[in-house]
Parts: sequence; C-alpha cells; structure tokens
Amino acid sequence: MLLDGKHAVIYGGGGDIGGAVARAFAREGAIVHLAGRTRSKLEKVADDIRAAGGTATVAEVDALDEQSVDAHADRIVADGGSIDISMSLVSVGDVQGTPLVEMALEDFERPIRNALRSTYVTARAGARHMIRQGGGVILVFGGEGDPIKGYNIGGFQIALTAVEALRKQLASELGRHGIRVVSLLTGGVVDSIPEDFEGRDALVASLVEPTFLGRGATLEDVGNVAAFAASDRARTITASAINITCGAIVT
Repeated sequence: MLLDGKHAVIYGGGGDIGGAVARAFAREGAIVHLAGRTRSKLEKVADDIRAAGGTATVAEVDALDEQSVDAHADRIVADGGSIDISMSLVSVGDVQGTPLVEMALEDFERPIRNALRSTYVTARAGARHMIRQGGGVILVFGGEGDPIKGYNIGGFQIALTAVEALRKQLASELGRHGIRVVSLLTGGVVDSIPEDFEGRDALVASLVEPTFLGRGATLEDVGNVAAFAASDRARTITASAINITCGAIVT
C-alpha cells in the first residue's frame, strides 16, 4: 500500500473531488480525516471508506476559520501522533457563466479570497506539525492554465493561479524541513460537473476537445494521482505541478 499508516487530512472531504481523493487514500492504507462544514456529506464518504475496510474520522471544520483548523489539526496529532498529508478541496464560492464586465465585485473576489485563505490556513496548520515530525506532504488542486475560449469562468482561474504562487513559496520555505508541496494541474474533472448544470454538455465538450487523449480526467484519475503524489514513490517531487489534463495543457 502506498500510504500505509499515514494520517491524511482532507478539507472538503465530503465533496465529489474530496471524496474521490479520500477513498483513494484509504484504499492505499491511509487513516483519513475528513473535515468540512456539512457533516452528512462527510459521513457518507466515511461510511464508504469503512465499508471497504478503511479508517476514517469526521469533523465539522470551516477551512476559512484558522482557529477551527488549528484546533482540529492539534486534535489529530494528539490522538494519532502525526499529520502526514494535507489537502484542501473546499468549495470556494465561484460564480461562472457571467462575463467579468457584468459581474459584481464580491462575486469576482470571493473565489480568490476563499481559495487563498483556505489553502494558506490549512497548509499552515499541517506544516507546523510536519516541521516537528521532519516531513510531510501538502497537496494543492487546480493549477495555472489559460482561459477556456468562449466560457466565462469569473475569478476561479485567477484564484487557482494565485494558489499556485502560494504553493511555490510554501515549497521553497518548507523543503528544508523535508516537506513536499505539490499541485495537481487539472483542466477540469468531467464527472464532477453536475448533471443539471446549465450548459453542461458544451462545457464538457470544451474540456475534452483540446486534450491529446480525447478524454478528460475523471474523479478516479484525480484520486489515483493524489495517492501517488502523497506517497514516498513521489519523494523527489516538490515545487511542481503534476499535469493530469490529458494533454489539454502542455507544460
């Protein structure tokens, strides 16, 4: 198992992407700590993990609240001894489909503020314990990328690009402590788009069409790559983005 006995915290663990990563981590032997604001969604993922023979805990934590995040991290270490992996996959409140020139300032700013704050607060909480341990992995989801032609994505891609700058700085400062910081660069996860999302077919097509492989990344793909990136098999990878865009973005 890639992550046998590792303690992994996943903020937003009740969401589609967070749940996929959590299940993959648990399959690889990690003790998964699911954190988020909606307990019922977290419990559903935890039930799936336990039914498959894995171990999961659940806690209501607001990833934007530094006191809540810090207290939760402290409890995990007090109970289990370590935080080995941390990943924030919380919703950032983005508004898509509205042209920037027609968008309210608050709607534009919200995903940028929320993405940076949640990534920073959660990474800081985990890193403080990882420093004492002498190692760990912080994973970031999203990555830099060009705008999608003909689609109005609001402040979302700007938020992801800002988070990439934070990832690089964290990697620079934490590497001396044996802590790796890695992004998963995605061009969009096709099966995470709700079936009732207006314009879903056109959006999926826009994600798939530019890929070299003729398909987009799935939730299972994200979980598998995240498990590898968090494992010792990826111990030489830090300050980097792993490209899971099926060739849509060439790096």
